Amino acid sequence: MVVALDRVIGALDLWLHLLNKDQKPRVDPNLDPVLLVPGIGGSILTAVNEKGRQERVWVRLFAADHEFRTKLWSLFDPSTGQTVSLDKDTKIIVPDDNFGLYACDSLDPALIIGQEAVCYFHDMIEEMIKWGFEEGKTLFGFGYDFRQSNRFHETLDRFLDKLKLIYDCSGGKKVNIVSHSMGGLLVKCFMSLHSDVFEKYVKSWIAIAAPFQGAPGYTASSLLSGMSFVNGWEQNLFISKWSMHQLLIECPSMYELMACPHFKWSDTPLLQVWKEIVDDDGNISSKLESYRPSESISIMVDALSSNKIQYDGVEIPLPFNLDILKWSNETRKILSSAKVPPSVKFFNIYGICNDTPHNICYGSEKSPVSDLRQLLISEPNYVCVDGDGTVPAESASADGLPAEARIAVPADHRGIISDRHVFRILKHWLGAGEPDPYYNPMNDYVILPDASEFVQAMGGLVKEQWEIISDAGEGGGEAKDVSFSLGLSLSSVVDESQAEECVIMRPNYEDNVDLGFKRLQVAVSTRA
Repeated sequence: MVVALDRVIGALDLWLHLLNKDQKPRVDPNLDPVLLVPGIGGSILTAVNEKGRQERVWVRLFAADHEFRTKLWSLFDPSTGQTVSLDKDTKIIVPDDNFGLYACDSLDPALIIGQEAVCYFHDMIEEMIKWGFEEGKTLFGFGYDFRQSNRFHETLDRFLDKLKLIYDCSGGKKVNIVSHSMGGLLVKCFMSLHSDVFEKYVKSWIAIAAPFQGAPGYTASSLLSGMSFVNGWEQNLFISKWSMHQLLIECPSMYELMACPHFKWSDTPLLQVWKEIVDDDGNISSKLESYRPSESISIMVDALSSNKIQYDGVEIPLPFNLDILKWSNETRKILSSAKVPPSVKFFNIYGICNDTPHNICYGSEKSPVSDLRQLLISEPNYVCVDGDGTVPAESASADGLPAEARIAVPADHRGIISDRHVFRILKHWLGAGEPDPYYNPMNDYVILPDASEFVQAMGGLVKEQWEIISDAGEGGGEAKDVSFSLGLSLSSVVDESQAEECVIMRPNYEDNVDLGFKRLQVAVSTRA
């Protein structure tokens, strides 16, 4: 019954996705194709048994935790670099419906209760369609098994096939890649290992919120004590933190997100533990010990030394995997040697203005840790830096590549791919819509021509209407009516085609107030 309901919901998910689409907007055949590449957890995964029966295992509603443990739990094979499902009769695939977009559009199967906790590229896809992109012609998606390494050969082979397909479908046009989060590491690995092919098929790469130097606090705490993709009551319908923890311990992709030990951090990320100290007389005290990224490995090894799971009646040890660590260190070398081909443009967008875990600390002075194995069931405290809530801005901005532009956007890690500011930047870089020569993506606002530019170009008189916005009364203070005098004068010297513009504002009270100016209208009357 549970399986049947899950299938019904899966069918409804796809059906409603198609049904709810508005009438297709005008398609712009001149646009270059775009490929969307999600990050960790950003692709629908389907389990296929020996009989060819398919069952969605990530993300699903009914029996989610049970199917997750049964079908997705895995062990790393150091001889191949692959993490292999414990269920030998199951193969994990990524659905390629709707030209790969279905797998990274809206991951949420909970249509009945209206949940939208795990939507992914949905808003971006809808926005790009409005700009004139067409699914299967100029808009594609690339989902992948995010348990695997970012340099896993099967994933990179599929990525190559996708680039070739898009190139052919678009009539030989090069591809603009838009990656999010860990998808940026996958793209960078491919670029490093297949530079010639990358140059042949790729026009530009836009990385959004990529953890180029790792996500220190997020990754260390996930490997030690697990993580949750959703919080609160929603966890009852999703994957338990413990189940997710056991998966991540055997995921090469997670180890590749650890803090890069060779990067020159402005503030080195630390793993800190308040340890219980017992002297010869039995007196107990506490001591705070701090470990740099390379030093923290021994702590993780000790903490996970007794970790194990029960699978199909068999006890399987799951310690910190040193084979995966060795593999991920090689991945780091590949990432550090990547170079952008001369004909490809690279852009970087990353999030700021969010407290982002950097240092993690277990225990406290009053409640020290007596056994490192206690860390598995402990909640850490964080020392945060600026970033998107998951990836520090310092890591995301340190791409090590010659970028056309790096732009910081006030947004969180997941929200940044639905952010309207980011949409405007992407639209500009992708050449969608009418070109606006006055748009400056570095500041993300429209720079209207100055009055002098109008006078110089048109040889006429200019009248401008401005809206003035006040923040008075915000921040808990009492709102205050704002009144002021505003004068705007323009004068031009016709023979020199120059103009002067003067804005004078006189507040009618003595308190300071923050005022913003927004030009509403510019009118030009030309001379005969």
